[in-house]
Amino acid sequence: MEFLTIASFLGFTLLVAIVSWYATRKTDESSAEGYYLGGRTLGAVTIAGSLLLTNLSAEQIVGLNGQAFEEGLMVMAWETLAAIAMVFTAIFLLPKYMKRGITTIPQFIESRFDKQTNALLSMLFLFAYGLVLLPTILYSGSLAFSTMFDLPSVLNMDSWSVIWICVWSIGIIGMIYAVFGGLKAVAVSDLINAIGLLAGGILIPIFGLLLIGDGDLGAGIKTLWNSNPEKFKMMGAVDSSIPFGTVFTGMMLAQLYYWGTNQSILQRVFGAKSLKEGQKGILLAAFVKFIIPIIVVVPGIISWHVFDGQLENPDQAYPALVAKVLPAALTGFFAAVLFGAVLSSFNSLLNSSVTLFGVDLYKFFFKQTASDTETVRAGKKFGIGLGLISMIIAPFIANAPDGLFSYIQQSLGSLSVPILAVVMVGVLTKKVPAIGAKVVMIGGVIMYLISLLFLEPHFRESAVLAAEAQGITDLDQLSVIKARAYPHYLHVMGILFVVNTLVMLIFGWLHPKKEITAEETTDAIDISIWKYAFVTGVFITVLVISTYFIFA
Repeated sequence: MEFLTIASFLGFTLLVAIVSWYATRKTDESSAEGYYLGGRTLGAVTIAGSLLLTNLSAEQIVGLNGQAFEEGLMVMAWETLAAIAMVFTAIFLLPKYMKRGITTIPQFIESRFDKQTNALLSMLFLFAYGLVLLPTILYSGSLAFSTMFDLPSVLNMDSWSVIWICVWSIGIIGMIYAVFGGLKAVAVSDLINAIGLLAGGILIPIFGLLLIGDGDLGAGIKTLWNSNPEKFKMMGAVDSSIPFGTVFTGMMLAQLYYWGTNQSILQRVFGAKSLKEGQKGILLAAFVKFIIPIIVVVPGIISWHVFDGQLENPDQAYPALVAKVLPAALTGFFAAVLFGAVLSSFNSLLNSSVTLFGVDLYKFFFKQTASDTETVRAGKKFGIGLGLISMIIAPFIANAPDGLFSYIQQSLGSLSVPILAVVMVGVLTKKVPAIGAKVVMIGGVIMYLISLLFLEPHFRESAVLAAEAQGITDLDQLSVIKARAYPHYLHVMGILFVVNTLVMLIFGWLHPKKEITAEETTDAIDISIWKYAFVTGVFITVLVISTYFIFA
């Protein structure tokens, strides 16, 4: 059986590599458009698969299932509300982006503000990728492999050493895909891995429910529902990771940032052969997002029922469940699928980093007259360096205090709020000057960090000490007092978004931009809008909202 496991793992992994090579063999990747956008040849299905795999990797599967293990179904808000943000992007933002024929979001910002704003935005994206997202993808993937397949015992090594080995193995292979393959190789591999992940991911909760129901799927569902009613509540309490009110403030903003302004996501869509294909791709991915909680939330609840307090770390919930319920014959296939998901997210982000540096920063800081070949070559070198940095940082994320998924969201908040404010004001107004955008991108980051690192700990610690001085010792009561002492970080994101937007509008009122740049329209692709985009978007939005009413 060990031979079958190894053979199926290598077979599926090799299949992805061969198909990716075959699909990209005729793409001219020495040109900027060929390397960064896949020659603008991507269809809707490829775009949807690439979007899902860029987003859905081990850090999402492991981290969100870990939160579901602790808090239940309410954490599915991260997935279902994403669908609404994707609908907004497809219908409202994408036509404004694609009619300009841009390669990066900072290029759009440059056309609205100036080159310095472009460079500043590109650097914020690269900080987010290099210090937060790339390391968390590597760490979570390594943790999943180490736990699922008990690699410390197999390799006769300590867990820390195994994590380092996994991080560097995944990172090196991912760099080969991203740096030397270009966007099309990444997108094609994403599509194949997406199909495998959806198939393999749905099997895990099915096997888990069969285990709970002693071979009867219906009995497993009934037992899980009746035995853990507290895990099926959608309304988060004030001291939960997602208080219900945050759904209407920072939660939606985080989703809009990720799906509407994030370069690593939108680069897949910018490679579409037409605006229609781009819109279809996003909306198809949004529809699939509606069922993703089956993969990234339900297993966490099943794990809670199965292990009943046996796990030390909530982030072990998903790997431990897989190790317990997955038939040995499917171990190699699922390992290959998960490996592909980790690679897809890692190489997608790294490819976007290469693009941001090559397109937006290399010409600005180093060589304004650089040719396409020179920018591609410089971007590849930068990608290798950023990949190495992220591989060094990754193992230390094990020390994150509030869990993997919470670490990602809180860390990104410092960057996502000012970036979203600048992009939305850039889209909706004409007279706000570049200085307003620059002040917000620097000041917004500083304000969020002050709130997260200084104000929040101070107020919450003071509240707990005051409560204890009054004789309050109940842990649940203290938790609520602590939570109410300072706004939740998602509420802070909502507040700061309003502040950042107002700052920019004040600059526009006091020092309005005098020269309004005429909008250019590209002739590189067909920018006709898909006539069913609005109807499809409304249908998906109704599905999402109905979910809340059902479980409320």
